[in-house]
Amino acid sequence: MSYRVIAHIEDGAQARALIVALRAYGFHPLEPGDGGFPGVPNFFTDAGIPVQVPEEEAADAGELAAALLKEMGGTEG
Repeated sequence: MSYRVIAHIEDGAQARALIVALRAYGFHPLEPGDGGFPGVPNFFTDAGIPVQVPEEEAADAGELAAALLKEMGGTEG
C-alpha cells in the first residue's frame, strides 16, 4: 500500500491528536515511526512529524487535516 504525507506537524502532541482525529473520521493514518526509525519522526529534515495516509485517502484526509489544524491553531507543512 502506498502512503502520502498530508501534513508535517512540529508539535508531537498535536500530531498525535491529528492522527486520533483522522482515525475517528474513518481514515487510516500511519503512527509516527511506522515508516521509518522508531523515535525519529523525520530523519532527513526539520519539517516536523509527517502525517501519512493511504494514497486513496490523501485528498479527503488532507482537507480534513487542514481544517482541524486551523481549529487547533497549528500549521501544516
